[in-house]
Amino acid sequence: MSDKVLSVEKSENFEKQFKTLVSGTVDVIPQNEFRDKLINSVATGKPLKIKLGLDPTAPDIHLGHTVVLNKLRQFQDYGHTIQIVIGDFTARIGDPTGKSEARVQLDEKEVKKNAKTYFDQFRKVLNMDKVQVFYNAEWFSKLNFEESISLSSKITVARLLERNDFENRYRNNLPISLHEFFYPLMQGYDSVVLESDIEIGGTDQHFNLLMGRHLQESYQKSKQVILTLPLLEGLDGVEKMSKSKGNYISLEDTPTNMFGKLMSIPDELIVKYFKLLTPIDIDKINEIELGLQKQTLHPKECKMNLAETIVSIYYNNEIAKDTYKEFNNIFKKNLVPDDIPEYNWTDNRSINIVELVHQLNLLPSKNQIRNMINNNGIKVNSVKIDNINQIIEIENKMIIQIGKRKFIKLITD
Repeated sequence: MSDKVLSVEKSENFEKQFKTLVSGTVDVIPQNEFRDKLINSVATGKPLKIKLGLDPTAPDIHLGHTVVLNKLRQFQDYGHTIQIVIGDFTARIGDPTGKSEARVQLDEKEVKKNAKTYFDQFRKVLNMDKVQVFYNAEWFSKLNFEESISLSSKITVARLLERNDFENRYRNNLPISLHEFFYPLMQGYDSVVLESDIEIGGTDQHFNLLMGRHLQESYQKSKQVILTLPLLEGLDGVEKMSKSKGNYISLEDTPTNMFGKLMSIPDELIVKYFKLLTPIDIDKINEIELGLQKQTLHPKECKMNLAETIVSIYYNNEIAKDTYKEFNNIFKKNLVPDDIPEYNWTDNRSINIVELVHQLNLLPSKNQIRNMINNNGIKVNSVKIDNINQIIEIENKMIIQIGKRKFIKLITD
């Protein structure tokens, strides 16, 4: 336990930080050590070092990825130091978490290209000018074979096979390459090098995060505390937010699309989205949760506030307010918005409605398009389409509407 005695002012500061920083987490391991580290930080004025490890395996991120970024921003707002570790070396192995086979290994050039795109998007959440960025090839490329063997001696094969993905592959006689065992070791070794106080990540990273704590102890370092955060459900309210499942909100979505998608989330996710995706004070979020439970707040009102807040994060307050007004025009008055994305149509002038919507990539599959038509959810120039076999004669400036919030204008000239 910490032996620090805090003044009234510092005690209030600690309590505020603690309440905010544990909010929305799944686990704090161990919580008593987190309290001690935070008390010492408040007492001495020395910031904690908060680590996030990333393997930029793809260039774009969605709101599900920002859950950890928002938690980092909370730490940053309290003056703590953010350490982002880009796994330009570990990505050459590939994180086996949740995989039934080895990941494709990326080359250094591809990783660094993706990392730059990440940083451009991270600036919408974090003050990147105050973030410490590390590339772990800096230390791993210097390890000789003897040091690598020493690192591998810090953990047993039995312990590695406790990981669900390794265990499942082993039980099902699926191959596990020796190099995959090194991934959690290397992620943990990053924490040894950086002497991180805290490491955060999704619940799927639980094993890898604890490895850092284990290795720090093996190397006689102060052990980091682990904060795990939930995986964010997507627009369907069931599956993890994912581009492959089509249930995601991209950071690159237009304000109108971002707002509209947020309005479509299930009511049960409102509070979770507030906690994980916004900087709103936890006491205010608790008020919102209580209001929803007592039915003194309407879910639609809360969703509109949520959508406006998130749009303001990734754009600005003025655009968010304008989008709020636009939503009222579209969804309350059922008007077509002024600013509709345009698509230069150069294909056939006569085309089946299902094929048209599919080519425009407005819905993930033809089955979903047919279902949408059968539910009167598709309009062409404000006229409902009720026949999946209908042939559409393409005209310049024709407006295709999917549901209540998705529009596209075809340009043929």
